[in-house]
Amino acid sequence: MTNSALRPLRRSAHKETVVLALPSIVARLQKVLGRDVVAVITGKTPRQVSRWFAGEAKPTMHAQQLLRDTFEIVELLSEVDSDEVVRAWFIGMNTQLRDASPTEVIAEGRVRDVMAAARAFVVAG
Repeated sequence: MTNSALRPLRRSAHKETVVLALPSIVARLQKVLGRDVVAVITGKTPRQVSRWFAGEAKPTMHAQQLLRDTFEIVELLSEVDSDEVVRAWFIGMNTQLRDASPTEVIAEGRVRDVMAAARAFVVAG
């Protein structure tokens, strides 16, 4: 039996994104990225993000999509790096995004560009 056969199976980042309840997604994003970064990504206030986390409000459909897309990117990056590195990656300049931060680019509606940059980061190691 190989070492890989002994490891528990992990859901793919995509499957996690699809099956997890939104409050769990918000909690994970808030833990890794912080409330302020999630607020920038969704175009909402940090207080609104806290209300989602507490279950006091439900995000709009557009915000839900941004949260799930961002979560998928976070989980992809988390497969190869720590939460601290993932947060730094989200808030730092990225040459693949013309020196904008992934947070800014997602807020502009260019999630696919950020996913491509995340995949390149994972492959590059």
